[in-house]
Amino acid sequence: MRRAEAVTRRYAKTFHFASRLLSPEKRRACYAVYAACRLCDQAVDGQGPDPALQLEGVRARLHRAYDPRLRNDDPLQEALRDTVIAYDIPQRYFDDLLEGMQMDLTRTRYATFGELFLYCYRVAGVVGLMTTRIFGAETPEAEKHALDMGVAMQLTNILRDIKEDLGRGRMYLPQDEMAAAGVTEDDIARGKLTIGLITLMRRQVERARSYYREGNKGLEAIIDKNARLLATLMAALSERILDKIERQRYNVFSRRTVVPLPEKIWAASRIILRPSR
Repeated sequence: MRRAEAVTRRYAKTFHFASRLLSPEKRRACYAVYAACRLCDQAVDGQGPDPALQLEGVRARLHRAYDPRLRNDDPLQEALRDTVIAYDIPQRYFDDLLEGMQMDLTRTRYATFGELFLYCYRVAGVVGLMTTRIFGAETPEAEKHALDMGVAMQLTNILRDIKEDLGRGRMYLPQDEMAAAGVTEDDIARGKLTIGLITLMRRQVERARSYYREGNKGLEAIIDKNARLLATLMAALSERILDKIERQRYNVFSRRTVVPLPEKIWAASRIILRPSR
């Protein structure tokens, strides 16, 4: 669990800080899940010579964590095994996550939003489903809303990272919507804010906000008050990136869109200190 926390502290600083709201048990469980997800991400975006082979290695490690017959010498696998048993996290969630990572190795464009939604579900929606198991929820609909929240956050990341992703040869904006707006990849590469590109970006922001609205409906179903506060805070901080993208008139090309620490503290204080409902 110390290894898992170290991974979370290094790569997810905001979440690691906010996770202090959770009980020690749930905090450690979230670290274990995050560290496992990070392994998948590093296999695809790491510096190794054969990402596909690395991803298969991660798949074997994750499957090993689910097999009680096998002895685990890997501390991260052991932390994950304890977590998936304690919170009944299905193996299919990690299998779906791995399929999403595989998509990054085999395709670089998405013809429609329907295709992109499948990718968002696999790489982020399932993470929402995993954390819902840890947080605990009162209604069956909570899982649907958790999936929506994961998709909303992934759509936000896609908008924030358009330039960086294109530099890696990947374009996540739906190709049919780009064509309808008269936007080319050359426009995006040059950061040319045409009316068409602004229209296209506005549509993506509105779509992401619609998923946040659906995701927010599930927050009250989280039984654990502190877990509910954490989920609310992380959603608010993620959606704040959309606010900043709108304020800078959709210019995500000249600099990376971030939420500065003072804004994070201000948002956290408003959420934590507001009266309970």
